[in-house]
Amino acid sequence: MRNAPIEAKGKGGASYGGARPGEEDEEEKEREEEAARRDGINQGETRVGSFGDTLAAGNAHGMPQQRAVPRLTTLCLQSLAQHMQSLWAKHYSDNYLDEYEFRFVVGPFNDLAGELLQELLQLLGTSRRLSRAALHLLLLPQLRQLSLRACPALANNALGHLIVTRCQGLRVLDLGSCGRLSPSVLVDLAEGLPRLTRLGLAHTQANIQVLSAVGSCCHQLRELDVSGCKKVTPRALRHLGYDPLARTPGCPALRVLLARDLEQAEDRDEVAAVAFLLLALPCLEVLAHSALLDALRLLHSRQLDGTEDSEGFPSLEELLRGREAAPEGAPLTLPLQQLEYVEEDALGTVLAMCPQAKEVSVWLEDSPVPSGLRELPGWESLSRVMLGCSGLHGRALAEVLPLAQGLGTRLHTLTLHGFSWQDPLSLPTLLATCPALQSFSAVLEAPPDPHSHEEPPAPSPRWATDLLPRGLPRLQSFSLMLSGPLPAAHQPVLGSALASVLCRAPKLQTLRLLSVPFPLDSVLEPALAGPGLRELRELSLAESCVSAGAVWQLLGSDGPLRRLDLSRCPDIYRRDYDSFLQAVRKQRLDLDIAWE
Repeated sequence: MRNAPIEAKGKGGASYGGARPGEEDEEEKEREEEAARRDGINQGETRVGSFGDTLAAGNAHGMPQQRAVPRLTTLCLQSLAQHMQSLWAKHYSDNYLDEYEFRFVVGPFNDLAGELLQELLQLLGTSRRLSRAALHLLLLPQLRQLSLRACPALANNALGHLIVTRCQGLRVLDLGSCGRLSPSVLVDLAEGLPRLTRLGLAHTQANIQVLSAVGSCCHQLRELDVSGCKKVTPRALRHLGYDPLARTPGCPALRVLLARDLEQAEDRDEVAAVAFLLLALPCLEVLAHSALLDALRLLHSRQLDGTEDSEGFPSLEELLRGREAAPEGAPLTLPLQQLEYVEEDALGTVLAMCPQAKEVSVWLEDSPVPSGLRELPGWESLSRVMLGCSGLHGRALAEVLPLAQGLGTRLHTLTLHGFSWQDPLSLPTLLATCPALQSFSAVLEAPPDPHSHEEPPAPSPRWATDLLPRGLPRLQSFSLMLSGPLPAAHQPVLGSALASVLCRAPKLQTLRLLSVPFPLDSVLEPALAGPGLRELRELSLAESCVSAGAVWQLLGSDGPLRRLDLSRCPDIYRRDYDSFLQAVRKQRLDLDIAWE
């Protein structure tokens, strides 16, 4: 990389050249360590069983693939990241960082393309090598995305001013948890970066002045996160929808607003502020705020008296009259597509207000509401559903069946939490009813076992795999966690259901079977013997019963497995874990195995 002068603000020019290498050659040291490691493995080889010997001998077609050869670009960026502090940043720190205030730096990274610059910053951040000096060198005009969430301690007011000065082309800026940035600097950032489309201010000092600047200047903003900002008041939120000084809309393109865990205020003020945003932001699709449900109820009732704001903002009635989609007497609808924490008795209201919703999470009490879940199939666009039981006893899993039947092939994601699995056949029936599922996750409560005093039946040597006639051809993620001991009558049904899923889900990439109380070897065996699990990348069997032999069989099967979690598996011991790691090292497999 070339040497070039530095242009100093208010000072003479300076020359920034490459620093001299350190006293020891880090690359040579790493090569020596790698050679020693290989020699140690070859000399200290131990037997790990017949299958382990086969894998260690060179099973090139095993499920965990060998580490791919990195791209030349990646290797170059890794080398830059490795030597950033000892070479490039060191020279800048020693000679310029605390002596001069540079407006711009012309140095070795100026010719780096914006995408490569972003990749280098991300690499430095994830490896915890990002320093203040490195940031000074890499904050350049071609940068389009910048995240300081991984290094909030580096984000001070001086750095904030530097970002405004040098990076005016930024489209994405994430300052999450950067609490050292003062409100005045956050205002300068909002005013100085008008091209932002995504802005993360979660857990910062953002206040009404900051949000006023965002609403006045960031007209291209599509996503904003102010979660955890304790200085953000309900009135501050209104500035995102309207500029009372210019009497113009605030952020007309805003689609996603995350505003969880804000300053506690009067309930009525919060509800009115959220209702204001719903009416003032015509493109809003996601609004995460604790008062959203009450705001929807308020707008649905149209009882808007007493919600006026006397400080320059239009009233809710004025906004309501101004919406072209809601003429006099016509029902008001909103473009929200994601709804959180909806109470069961409010589903009818929410459906009427948000007919375009694609994702909804509903919390259910112990006693079902007369309409309840039957409202959900009325959403024509609904494809992602989360149902959680908030009562003491939980609802029966069988209650979800009518919903699944009503949604049918429209249902792509289903998440269940706290349901009681009373009817053994309800789980396979539910899965068979949703052939278009792409993601399924369930935390189920096992019912009491009336035969708990009896000897548990021996697991079947081979489970049925035909419980899902249509299969799950689109399923990519499957997660099941059981709470409590499983009744004897449920075990054969669960074993066959799991075996059917593994054999009939050819695109499965993530599989989590947690706290399953009977051996999973016979569940995994049919899928490993056939074409199943060929796309599996992540497998977690934490707290489940699986043998070391089954793990060896997994390691020898075809597929791109990258992560295997065996945490707290009662039948996996330290010697097994060490053998797995030895085989992975010998074959240089791209596989991470967790065990404790």
